[in-house]
Amino acid sequence: MFRGLGIVLSSLRLHWSRAAMVAAIVALVSAYPIASSQDSDDVTLRIIVVDARDQAERVVADLQRGENFVVLAKKVSLDPSADTGGMLGRLPLSGLRPELRSALDGVAVGQLSPIVTLPTGFAVLKVVPHEEAGDSPATPNRSVSATGAVKYVLDVGGFGVASVLLSEVDKPQDWNLDPRTICQMRTQSFTSSVALLEKDITTAETTRTGIQPFELMQLHFVLGQIHAYHGRMEKVIEQFERSYRLALSDVPDAIHQSEQALGVAHLHKAELDNGFFHAPGDRCLLSAAPGRPLSKTADVVKAIEYFTKYLAARPDDLEVKWLLNLAHMAAGTYPSGVAAAQLIPPAALRSSEDVGRFVDVAPQAGLTSFASAGGVIVDDFDNDGRLDVVTSSFNACEPMRFFRRDERGQFVEQGAKAGLADQVGGLNTLQTDYDNDGDLDILLLRGAWEVAQRKSLLRNNGDGTFTDVTASSGLMRPATSTQAAAWTDVNQDGFVDLFIGNEDSPAQLFLNQRDGTFVDIAEKAGVNRSAFSKGVGAADYDNDGWPDLYVSNLGGTNFLYHNNRNGTFTELAAAAGVPGSGQGFATWFFDYDNDGWQDLFVTSYFTSVDETVRTYLRLPNNAGTLKLYRNLRDGSFQDVSRQVGLDKVYMPMGANFGDLDNDGFLDIYLGTGNPSYASLVPSVLLRNKAGTAFVDVTESSGTGEIHKGHGVAFADLDHDGDEEIIFEVGGATPGDAHALRLFENPGHGNDWITLKLVGAKSNRAAFGARITVTVENTDGARRTIHRTVGSGGSFGASPLQQHIGLGASARVVDVEVWWPTSNTRQRFAGVAKNQFLQITELATDYTRLDRRLQRLGGSANHDTSATR
Repeated sequence: MFRGLGIVLSSLRLHWSRAAMVAAIVALVSAYPIASSQDSDDVTLRIIVVDARDQAERVVADLQRGENFVVLAKKVSLDPSADTGGMLGRLPLSGLRPELRSALDGVAVGQLSPIVTLPTGFAVLKVVPHEEAGDSPATPNRSVSATGAVKYVLDVGGFGVASVLLSEVDKPQDWNLDPRTICQMRTQSFTSSVALLEKDITTAETTRTGIQPFELMQLHFVLGQIHAYHGRMEKVIEQFERSYRLALSDVPDAIHQSEQALGVAHLHKAELDNGFFHAPGDRCLLSAAPGRPLSKTADVVKAIEYFTKYLAARPDDLEVKWLLNLAHMAAGTYPSGVAAAQLIPPAALRSSEDVGRFVDVAPQAGLTSFASAGGVIVDDFDNDGRLDVVTSSFNACEPMRFFRRDERGQFVEQGAKAGLADQVGGLNTLQTDYDNDGDLDILLLRGAWEVAQRKSLLRNNGDGTFTDVTASSGLMRPATSTQAAAWTDVNQDGFVDLFIGNEDSPAQLFLNQRDGTFVDIAEKAGVNRSAFSKGVGAADYDNDGWPDLYVSNLGGTNFLYHNNRNGTFTELAAAAGVPGSGQGFATWFFDYDNDGWQDLFVTSYFTSVDETVRTYLRLPNNAGTLKLYRNLRDGSFQDVSRQVGLDKVYMPMGANFGDLDNDGFLDIYLGTGNPSYASLVPSVLLRNKAGTAFVDVTESSGTGEIHKGHGVAFADLDHDGDEEIIFEVGGATPGDAHALRLFENPGHGNDWITLKLVGAKSNRAAFGARITVTVENTDGARRTIHRTVGSGGSFGASPLQQHIGLGASARVVDVEVWWPTSNTRQRFAGVAKNQFLQITELATDYTRLDRRLQRLGGSANHDTSATR
């Protein structure tokens, strides 16, 4: 596919580095695949991955001088395979990334590949005899794996080239330890790239010396991607059209992918020009009903035209068929305007159950945030009894936002006033009380999907402001790439510790020293494995009184670390039956069936619109599905995904759980997508049916936002006794920023109770404390409902106070709390329903909290019988 790249690069005399251009082209033109003649062959490989090209060149030199590959891999490789001498196992060439297939063309057994630029670094591979792998199965490895049978989404959006440019730009020492410098490096990486590439394209078109039409077409596509990153869609379309004309005249194999790319570009432009991202309303929601027409129609008409052209040649392509239907939805012509052969039938989108309409009331409530992908926390940061909202942004130059709830019930943005103006960038964020002072602090995570960057630990000063204590706390170094963390008290000393799952570098376990500092004990504790980790969870899954850890990895097996109660952990994922799908993302422990034992939910993340459409059309999936593991109470789990209806593929990123209908069973909300503008699949609301099944209620609830979903939280923002869904929407690029959503709960008439726990000997925020509520409903039967204090899912943070639905007409409510450090239990009988309570560890009674009703949108039909 990439033959002639060297000629292209040398003839254009590009001012940016060869590595950057190679990586950009490799990452961004994979939409134009040309099959390798070796695709049907297996190959057994070892790999070494290092940070920089000059390091890779030294590796090659060492190997050519006779250095042992296995020894060198163990010594210098950053790849998860380093422990086994870089062994990847026996793999089909068709299962490898296209740049690896190209690099291995003609490489015989015993020989080395050229240096290959991968998202994880610079790689050197060695082809070894099959018998060297022995009987061991090939290890799933994100660094090298391709799509296999899964059709991955077309990449339009420029995120790949942006990542490459950031990794290649010259940077000062310790640039990634200062948020503002990280922003400057991001900006600088784009400063000259467009002008230089335009100049070199002009030279190539003028001279036509040493460059082939296919290569010139690729360069136009790359330039279009750079413009796409910033949302300059007119310039994107101009470059894609020039690429398309070259395809029509000289590169017929690329015609149809060019048509799809142009369709995606026009559709994104139509949405931008018609205000879908700033003022989404219902226009961005999955609906089986006809929508209203756009005021500006030219681009959506062009999108439909290009998708239709593509489908004329490839009528069975589900991804483009889906995009065509979405374009008609945007135009207001779905379903009647879609040809029968191309129609996604409305019946495939409808919910089988009606849970009432959740209406987006973010503007009315004052939550006027417009940002790129990011995290969200909902909690009470000033201890005034009202829940505040904190958001972060993946955009390296966008600051955190702090929405404080005022006495009128409105959210007021006070990020700068709170001292958060310099906290720019960060894909995920979560709350804690690391110093046990009663004020919630904030952890901000950076570097996910890109180069390593620092975290930020922000101490709550108790006066409405925060102080960055990252350096003094010991969390500053080393910088890592991460979005995955969990707070839990691993040694039960009454102070929360911090576990960090990193991307292709060792995990970290920071032990709280109880003096404001932390020390990393991951290696000693046995939890420092390297993987591309995207989610972590903490819970006491075997009810032995000590918290365990779970790590969800994108590419490879997940990790389950059992707490040995002596400062060490044992990895038991395979033995316990919780390996994941091989492409893990968000994860959490929760008791979905209310049996008193923590179950485990793990999402699968295959960036495939095709696979999502297969789920809606009830076609067989090729990708691994969501995983729900039921706790068998003996240290092991059973995969019940199929039994409960979760054997589906949805492309989820941000995700969390809560009780949408107050029936006492925890429901799930999945935010979906990936950086490509073609990844337009609805977020998903899954209703838990009494612990026996999960039902998709997305369409009926009005929560099916088709744009990129990230931080998710469930919280009773208006104190009326049911939980809203707070949803940070937005893609990874500035051109895909979006307004935050606040879906107000319509109410379901069920009872509830909200408990705020305060630790005395256990950690103050009560992480890990377990609640058991016994309730008798209208049928006279008594049942128990179980909760564990935490912020919920691994991408988005709900309040630490626990909102517990009790079902219809609850008559008797008994509450029991187990505290982890003191190992004590409190029991309160005959507690009144529909109220807010505070329970302090070791206290003999609870305290009733005054929480005034604070309306949000004023349009939902709520049950107002709650006692306050």
